[in-house]
Amino acid sequence: MSRAVAEDHSADNTTPYHSMEIGSSLTLGQLLKNVSDVRKVDVGDETPLHSSQGDQDYDDLMRPVPFVLSFNNLTYNVSVRRKFDLIPRRSLSSSKTKTLLDNISGETRDGEILAVLGASGSGKSTLIDALANRIAKGSLKGKVTLNGEPLQSRTLKVISAYVMQDDLLFPMLTVEETLMFAAEFRLPRSLPKSKKKLRVQTLIEQLGIKNAANTIIGDEGHRGISGGERRRVSIGIDIIHDPIVLFLDEPTSGLDSTSAFMVVNVLKKIAESGSIVIMSIHQPSHRVLGLLNRLIFLSRGKTVFSGSPASLPGFFARFGSPVPENENQTEFALDLIRELEGSAGGTRGLVEFNKRWQEMKNLSPPASPNPNLTLKEAISASISRGKLVSGGGGGGGSSVASHGGFANPFWIEIKTLTERSILNSRRQPELFGTRLVTVLITGFILATVFWRLDNSPKGVQERLGFFAFAMSTMFYTCADALPVFLQERYIFMRETAYNAYRRSSYVLSHAVVSLPSLIFLSLAFAATTFWAVGLEGGPMGFLFYCLIIFASFWSGSSFVTFLSGVVPHVMLGYTIVVAILAYFLLFSGFFINRDRIPQYWLWFHYLSLVKYPYEAVLQNEFSDPMECFVRGVQMFDNTPLGQLSYGMKLRLLDSVSRSIGMRITGSTCLTTGADILKQQGVTELSKWSCLLVTIGFGFFFRVLFYLCLLFGSKNKRR
Repeated sequence: MSRAVAEDHSADNTTPYHSMEIGSSLTLGQLLKNVSDVRKVDVGDETPLHSSQGDQDYDDLMRPVPFVLSFNNLTYNVSVRRKFDLIPRRSLSSSKTKTLLDNISGETRDGEILAVLGASGSGKSTLIDALANRIAKGSLKGKVTLNGEPLQSRTLKVISAYVMQDDLLFPMLTVEETLMFAAEFRLPRSLPKSKKKLRVQTLIEQLGIKNAANTIIGDEGHRGISGGERRRVSIGIDIIHDPIVLFLDEPTSGLDSTSAFMVVNVLKKIAESGSIVIMSIHQPSHRVLGLLNRLIFLSRGKTVFSGSPASLPGFFARFGSPVPENENQTEFALDLIRELEGSAGGTRGLVEFNKRWQEMKNLSPPASPNPNLTLKEAISASISRGKLVSGGGGGGGSSVASHGGFANPFWIEIKTLTERSILNSRRQPELFGTRLVTVLITGFILATVFWRLDNSPKGVQERLGFFAFAMSTMFYTCADALPVFLQERYIFMRETAYNAYRRSSYVLSHAVVSLPSLIFLSLAFAATTFWAVGLEGGPMGFLFYCLIIFASFWSGSSFVTFLSGVVPHVMLGYTIVVAILAYFLLFSGFFINRDRIPQYWLWFHYLSLVKYPYEAVLQNEFSDPMECFVRGVQMFDNTPLGQLSYGMKLRLLDSVSRSIGMRITGSTCLTTGADILKQQGVTELSKWSCLLVTIGFGFFFRVLFYLCLLFGSKNKRR
């Protein structure tokens, strides 16, 4: 693909933008530190990289640097527990080990496609994960080398890409927008936007999806591009930076033969541009087989064939099972392997025969592709020829392993992530509309049920009930934030696995995107209920009421977002959210006063998210010292004496006055707002402190969400 760009520019007699822009990029400066030295070895002069020295020098400059990826004796075992065996047993018989990879070896080089074949459960995806460093350190035995040097994790992140089996894309973005956002993430900031657009247009041409460039990706509810086009877009996202090594997990899965051929044909062009392409594939057609260079057949974690497609007939002929004429070679091989797996001896004979076959082929060890270049120099030279557009970030050290950074600073990542989320959400207005309607309906019901409450003792109880329900409603309404990250989880894991952006950038962007909708929802609910219910405080009281509702939305949204990072299933997440919010409401202080809560549950009272906004609105409502809520005979309301006549109540007041030595008339104020706050146990924090605590809870749960992403989304097998 870099070659295609170079040809486009050479036609205009201009310098290729890959070499001009990327070579001078600050983010690539350390990787290109040795490029001039590489030219001394590879080209044979000391001319600066961008000087013109004739057609021969230009051809040498654009010639791909050879790379050979080798893997030796890869072994991966996992412990399998018996189903429903909840109590671990100490006996040796209870522990069962399953071998997913058993001494797998092989090699491939740039310009080639290595395809891993086998039946379901043979270990295809496991081998791809092993080569792509998606198996936790220590679990995998054996070694993977590039040009004879061990391939470190940080180096692999920079020079490679991994395309998952599922097409994980934002449904409401067009093909061009999807690839453009990928370019913003993976290509360095020093590259002008015009060059990034040119890169995207070139990639669209190469992927063969020009006619679908302005069509949305689509999903179950929105018509979009076809399955084959989706797969090519998924590939395009991960090759936007032109990686040296490309891994793909069954890229033709679920596609018809024509779409599968087109996908593999694209991969062939990618390989010919100087990349190593390694993929798993279930059952390639004859046309697809003609595009492959090397094959590895697996059976229950063992290699039963390794070699070129051309050697496949000879291999099985020597084994004693020749491939019939006019029959698909891979189909025959897979059928034979499946038949042997069901026999008494299994595939042991085929595995042993393959070992002897490999020994005959490998009489002499393979030579290094370029013994004069170290891996670091080979990668730097490859970058200078247009490969690996993004490169690593800055930092100390000059080794390639130190370049496991990012193409852009975090503020660029936040900006790009925010733009993408807003664009995707803007094209689904029904999601926010549904939430807004829910809030408005809830506010309307509360406004009509608690219409114009008075200041009587009964009105006070009704105000307390309104505040408890209203504040808890804010948190329950936030439960719809649960599926947002769950839907993006695997997109996030795919993009962060190879340093498209930082996890912290995603967390900050996620918070920024949520704020406008929370502000709008807060204003809508406050305006619907404040004057209709007859709450106190005037304009300043309304302002604080809006702030505490917004703070409740913010902390509730952050709490649900944190849970979405912990719980991977929507229904389980909803169950947990509803249960925990119910506990928060129970211990908020409305149902039972703080002084009455048992000591062993008091900690839950202070952790309750509902407690602080509930106490804040109570103080906002009952903070006026001149406001009276119980006068004279009203003290008998809500008691059996409340049924007495007004005259009888006055006589009772006279009797009480004589008994206590204090005159109490029908208009004497007996309970102020301060008394109500004291009765409710709202005495520890001011309303502004409660507001700050509620907002602080929101930030706290965002930090926890970040930690979940940092330690819980490694996307590696154990």
